[in-house]
Amino acid sequence: MELRKKKGCRNHMGQNVIENVFAKDVFNDSVMRERLPKPIYKKLKKIMAEGQDLDMEVANAVAHAMKEWALERGATHYTHWFQPMTGITAEKHDSFIQPAGEGGVMLEFSGKELVKGEPDASSFPNGGIRATFEARGYTAWDCTSPAFLKEDAAGVILCIPTAFCSYTGEALDKKTPLLRSMEAISNQAVRVLHVLGKEDVKNVSCSVGPEQEYFLVDREKYLQRDDLIFTGRTLFGAMPPKGQELDDHYFGTLKEKIAAYMKELNEELWKLGILAKTQHNEVAPAQHELAPIYATANIATDHNQLVMEIMKKVAKRHGMECLLHEKPFAGVNGSGKHDNWSLVTDQGENLLDPGKNPHENTQFQLFLAAVIRAVDENAGLLRLSASNPGNDHRLGANEAPPAIISIFLGEQLQDVVDQIIKTGDATSSISGEKLVTGVSTLPDFMKDATDRNRTSPFAFTGNKFEFRMVASALSIAGPNTILNTIVADVLSDFADQLEKSNDVEKTLHEIIKKTLTDHQKVIFNGDGYSDGWVAEAEKRGLPNMKTMVDAIPELTSEKTVEMFGRLGVMDKVELEARAEIDYESYSKAINIEAKTMVDMAGKKFIPAVINYVTDLAASINEINAACGGVNVDVQSDLLKKASDLLAQAQKAKIALETSIAEAATKEEGTVQANFFKDVVKADMDALRTPIDELEVIVGKEYWPVPCYADLLFEV
Repeated sequence: MELRKKKGCRNHMGQNVIENVFAKDVFNDSVMRERLPKPIYKKLKKIMAEGQDLDMEVANAVAHAMKEWALERGATHYTHWFQPMTGITAEKHDSFIQPAGEGGVMLEFSGKELVKGEPDASSFPNGGIRATFEARGYTAWDCTSPAFLKEDAAGVILCIPTAFCSYTGEALDKKTPLLRSMEAISNQAVRVLHVLGKEDVKNVSCSVGPEQEYFLVDREKYLQRDDLIFTGRTLFGAMPPKGQELDDHYFGTLKEKIAAYMKELNEELWKLGILAKTQHNEVAPAQHELAPIYATANIATDHNQLVMEIMKKVAKRHGMECLLHEKPFAGVNGSGKHDNWSLVTDQGENLLDPGKNPHENTQFQLFLAAVIRAVDENAGLLRLSASNPGNDHRLGANEAPPAIISIFLGEQLQDVVDQIIKTGDATSSISGEKLVTGVSTLPDFMKDATDRNRTSPFAFTGNKFEFRMVASALSIAGPNTILNTIVADVLSDFADQLEKSNDVEKTLHEIIKKTLTDHQKVIFNGDGYSDGWVAEAEKRGLPNMKTMVDAIPELTSEKTVEMFGRLGVMDKVELEARAEIDYESYSKAINIEAKTMVDMAGKKFIPAVINYVTDLAASINEINAACGGVNVDVQSDLLKKASDLLAQAQKAKIALETSIAEAATKEEGTVQANFFKDVVKADMDALRTPIDELEVIVGKEYWPVPCYADLLFEV
């Protein structure tokens, strides 16, 4: 016991800390197996595996067991936890209390309450799917994602993951299309595998692991910055003398305060069964990353929403604020969310695992070709799926993947692909070379022939694809819905060809060769940050959509509507609604940023500079009065420069106010969003420039907000 105590890894029961807390707040499979009658448990598992309808007998039994478990843990309320089109989660708490005779109460929770909820849906974005006066919306239990407990100032709440739709059946959330896309890709992948002789496969799931990047800043300093409070990013700010150029933060030793935060964050996540695996400092000062172990797409999405929520909650407990914006500081590396995606059968086979000899693995080659074609044919959709207003500041900024969609394969797979294109068949695979360390006490080891390319937006990494351009604050439901659907579409075509073939083997090779030949233009293994790649991409015919607004039309194109409808993921109404929501959310986000800039400039920066130049002028007058002829050139130059910049700032503020007012008159949707993108954002930049220049010359005691150095280095 003394040894255990010294190691600090075991509690008094001899259990590891992780083992002791992991999934303690989750109504998972082991809890269900323990608490449900065996026939009910088996029936529920079959329903979950085969996608059958949930009958009321099973629902009532599960609801009773779930209620008893939650009550034992101190729960007083339950909620249908869902993900509306706001990008965050929503919940309405209902107590377990039901009236009983003689003024008493009883604690009830039925199968009906478990399966279906009816929250007021009137204030959630809907893109015209329902009228604002129609409050009705329904939530439906996602039985494949386990219920869990949340404990905060509101008490202990039983959270039931659900989908959210209108009373007419259209999806009003991010989860429903995701679940539909998971079924679509499973169905099409199973068709292909059955033709290839894998008839024992009944289901294929998409496995997802989102790496979450974030910043931590001092909360007191955060509360002095209206721009951070209202928009999540700094709208003003000059670079400090030191940034990230020394590369001394990346993977560096964690500060005590940060380490304490990460320790509590891990424990909170482990309680919810979230497989938080890796934590480290990222490239920029005050920037960090958390990476999980993979889960099925809907569970990974639920978990990532909880990760973002808990990150912010725990940060406050430690006197910090967690920033999830993609570009909270101009000129400093922004934050992304690398979405690691693969396909796994119910037999445990990863369909994107090339094996030791990928040149012989035609099944892998087929699925690889499917992804390559899907990405090439739907680059605009993928670009949109990774977009929000904040990510426009990050993509293509020589710190993140470019806005141009391309695929990195690595040396080994590129060679296999080249062989297939040239001859129709691959006969060899490049092996990793031995890395000789040159130190006798260090082992030599084999280099990975797949390697990594940090500039690629869509890179193959061992046995998965890493979609690297996803916005850090974005729900991963959207990117994975798009990715699942576009790959399912290609697999559907492949299955059609293979099922009709009299010679499956021959057709298989023909499909692989033709697909790789036709879509090789999207494969790029070079430096995605270079100017040369922009020109090369244009020659190849690859789209370069620099902003979110440029990509939104892809969502309602004739091709997209047909594909999504045919695969049962979203119909035309649902797609048009999401396009409308995207335009609206973009316009609102830029409008809030612009108004915040005007407010800060008028109430903070301009008055502060006036005080500074007034004091400076008074100083010049006092010196001249005290001793005429003294050289006051420095003061005079500063006074002139500050006054000129002050005039520029005032002029830019008035111009921005004018463009904000004009934006309000524009037709909502495409017209208004483009006006914000082209006009308002330019006026915002024009206001920021003189104020950032003033920050450099105005005395710190005059400056009304914490600067970048304060925020990035004083945590």
